[in-house]
Amino acid sequence: MFTPNQHDVRRFFCRVSEKLLTHEPMEAIEQVAAPWVSEHPEYLKELSDVDRALELDYPVDGGTENPFLHLSMHLSIEEQCSIDQPRGIRTAVEVLSQRLGSRHDAHHAVMECLGTMIWESQRSGLAPDPHRYLECVKMKASN
Repeated sequence: MFTPNQHDVRRFFCRVSEKLLTHEPMEAIEQVAAPWVSEHPEYLKELSDVDRALELDYPVDGGTENPFLHLSMHLSIEEQCSIDQPRGIRTAVEVLSQRLGSRHDAHHAVMECLGTMIWESQRSGLAPDPHRYLECVKMKASN
């Protein structure tokens, strides 16, 4: 099992951004991440300097969005949909994408549910609740 640390994640997204700019061939997982990096040109500055990226800090109360966390959430949601885990997430995200008219906007809505699930898990010390997470996504898809 691969468990990347914060620096691994930041290096990964910086490498994907560089490969997009230089048109270098990409590994399979980089190909999955590339469209999400492309969807966020506002992160180009952070992704263009790996050494600086490794030093940056994004405190929760700092008011600055963490581009690496944001892109990681896109990648997580994409992976969940590809394997349909939790079962039903693929359909819920497809319905939400149709309702919002954009897969990107749907991912952003799903991120709210994913972030809440992670926050609740960390706060309670219990395992993440995939059923509550899926119900949250389904509710967003049906509103």
